[in-house]
Amino acid sequence: MPLEIRGQGKGRKPLTGPGGRSILPGPLPSNDPLERLAQMKLYTGKVDIIAAEICGRLVADELIDTPNPEEVELDIASVLKEYIRRDRKPTDAAKDICEKQGLPYSSFPKLKRQMAQKESFIVGDEAIDYVMDQMIGVLMHSQFVEEVFAEDHEIKVIMREVIRKHTEIETELDAEARQKIKNLKEGTNEWDIEYRKAMDQVMKRRKLN
Repeated sequence: MPLEIRGQGKGRKPLTGPGGRSILPGPLPSNDPLERLAQMKLYTGKVDIIAAEICGRLVADELIDTPNPEEVELDIASVLKEYIRRDRKPTDAAKDICEKQGLPYSSFPKLKRQMAQKESFIVGDEAIDYVMDQMIGVLMHSQFVEEVFAEDHEIKVIMREVIRKHTEIETELDAEARQKIKNLKEGTNEWDIEYRKAMDQVMKRRKLN
């Protein structure tokens, strides 16, 4: 049975259909070596926090109307969990190549992007837009959202702010891991091995695994 859009809200356009747009991913990112390879890193331990904050902000700003925000939070969280699930395959594949070929950790982002392209999966900064489109699609189809009062770009302002706040923790993790191995020379095999161990320890301590 197809999902029913409960309410379009003032000025809303259908998510799909004549004149509408699809929430399917757009073109894959460029392979330009000068392209920024920053990764949107979602951690399982942050999913519920992100979902609750997005839903809370949308309700507080009266951008959506819902009689059951807890269920909307679960809808949003389902999108994030699915992204994490799909992200695991290119991540593991890139790690395996690095380990088998003895490549430095710095090779990982490029390898992951290549593995993701084979799966038609979006990583990097473009992933934020993809995930936000998926979340808007969920809001439009959720039986727990009675009305959406804002345009996509208005909702995305809040979503992007919340997602970035909780995903840019990667910089903090990197700094903490590097501090643990500051006496080792970066670029050596020993540094790469110990960096991964240090990062695992930091993530476990912060309950982000």
